[in-house]
Amino acid sequence: FLRIAIVFDFIKRALSLQQVPPNQVLMGIALFLTLFIMWPTFDQIYQKSFKPFADGQIGIEEMYQEAEKPLKVFMWRQMGDDYGNVELFLKLGNYPKPATKGDVPLQVLIPAFVLHELTVAFKIGILLFIPFIVIDMVVASTLLSMGMIMLPPVMISMPFKLILFVLVDGWGLITMQLVRSFGV
Repeated sequence: FLRIAIVFDFIKRALSLQQVPPNQVLMGIALFLTLFIMWPTFDQIYQKSFKPFADGQIGIEEMYQEAEKPLKVFMWRQMGDDYGNVELFLKLGNYPKPATKGDVPLQVLIPAFVLHELTVAFKIGILLFIPFIVIDMVVASTLLSMGMIMLPPVMISMPFKLILFVLVDGWGLITMQLVRSFGV
């Protein structure tokens, strides 16, 4: 959710849009994309944890252990070989160094994952912002060379940015790449 929401906010700012689309719409889209991306993990948790617990086959402790396994796998898959944040939170919490990735407690893995997602979202956002900055610079330079210093460049560049965004199917491309960035 965090990665998607931040990237959408970057796009909104890059397009110089203040109120359209509303933040509630972007957060709703981010929520539904998160559900789409996480659905296999949620299904695995349901099948291996909640369902056996509801059927009385396992106890609450085993249910918790079975529920955290798919979450850990998902988070580790997203973080790859980035152990920096995990090591940071292990040190901050005075936890012993775990023998395997599976031994890292959730209270360490979750904040490490959140920091990783912030970093990835900002990297994606910066890359998406660059073409729109170029458009702003071209429009500002053109207006300055024409002597139109009283006309705000954003007023002229925003329609060009919107046209470009619509012509390349920006929302579709961003959504596709965001979903692919999770390995779905």
